[in-house]
Amino acid sequence: MRAFLLVMDSVGIGAAADADAFGDMGADTLGHIAAACAAGDADVPGGRSGPLAIPNMNRLGLCRAAEAASGTHPDGIARIAAPDAVWAYAAEVSKGKDTQSGHWELAGLPVPFAWHYFPDTRPAFPADLTEAIIAEAGLPGFLGDKHGSGVAIIGELGAEHMRTGRPICYTSADSVMQIAAHEEAFGLDRLYEVCAIARRLCDPYPVGRVIARPFVGTPSGGFARTANRRDFAVEPPEPTLLDAVVAAGREVYAVGKINDIFVGRGVSHVLKAAGNDRQFDQTLEAAGAARDGDLIFTNFLDFDQEYGHRRDVAGYAACLEAFDRRLPELIAVLKSGDLVILTADHGNDPTRPGTDHTREYIPVLAFGPGIAGRDAGALATFADIGQTIAVHLGLPNLRHGTAFL
Repeated sequence: MRAFLLVMDSVGIGAAADADAFGDMGADTLGHIAAACAAGDADVPGGRSGPLAIPNMNRLGLCRAAEAASGTHPDGIARIAAPDAVWAYAAEVSKGKDTQSGHWELAGLPVPFAWHYFPDTRPAFPADLTEAIIAEAGLPGFLGDKHGSGVAIIGELGAEHMRTGRPICYTSADSVMQIAAHEEAFGLDRLYEVCAIARRLCDPYPVGRVIARPFVGTPSGGFARTANRRDFAVEPPEPTLLDAVVAAGREVYAVGKINDIFVGRGVSHVLKAAGNDRQFDQTLEAAGAARDGDLIFTNFLDFDQEYGHRRDVAGYAACLEAFDRRLPELIAVLKSGDLVILTADHGNDPTRPGTDHTREYIPVLAFGPGIAGRDAGALATFADIGQTIAVHLGLPNLRHGTAFL
């Protein structure tokens, strides 16, 4: 009896009831991608074309959950009368729409405070903060100091960074300071050192994460981010599902950026790699090693990082289709008593202006050998997911959430 908590980063399914407070009325990540595909607006010559093809997730109930959350069934996809999974949609009660808030709440800990967000101004960061980081880290200064998309800002400022030795510092609508630097010209360990200093100096605000964004390449050949990203996050203020698993003598396999999000708390094994495909491989590797009572917790980041923030509708659609094609591999290795919950952490509607996350409901698909499909309705908090896994694994009840199985 094991549990898999699989997060499709940013695959939201319709604007949450409080979306207007976040400027996100009308957001619908999955629905708008499906509509673009059905209309031919996401066709790519020599690449993906036609309606969104996600037959495995559709059979599990993804589109029924989207219909329940948004009021509209995704365009171009057949409506399944009786999905194979227990399907539902969940609302977030934490005050943000960021990765950290979403994952903590999924693990049974709604964020009990408001994060600090840097304004969309030039400069974005307060001078006393940047000056303190520059002084303590011995830097010649920062570049950027604004809101921006990572790939774009590295392309814009990468050459100047290599020439001056000044790291690129930027933020977004998340509670985050991101610091980008060239792995070779600046040094990966040096970047981590700067981010560790920035993490401590950001604590009083409080800022959720400081993210090291290393990249390689040349001004003439272009730049590319690497798999050596590291998130310096605030430690959860209360125990989470991960802590409960480890306290019971079981093991937690953290795949992708899960270890960073939870600052290593409640993590037994760290499996990190770039890209959904490799993260899926590592999830399968963890499934081969995990024993009864263990938890495998994976974040699949390509949806968000590669396509949502870049507002790439066709790329996002192709990413969903590629992920869907791999799901049978996971289903094939499940054992009697296993539970998989496939979900998300927020939205990132690629049809909307800007580059930020969107406040949306998330899908909840629970399946495994012997689990009969049914409609579980609307879940009041993401924490219901963590509580459900705790009950499944025979752990003490978490402080937040209600089990739905």
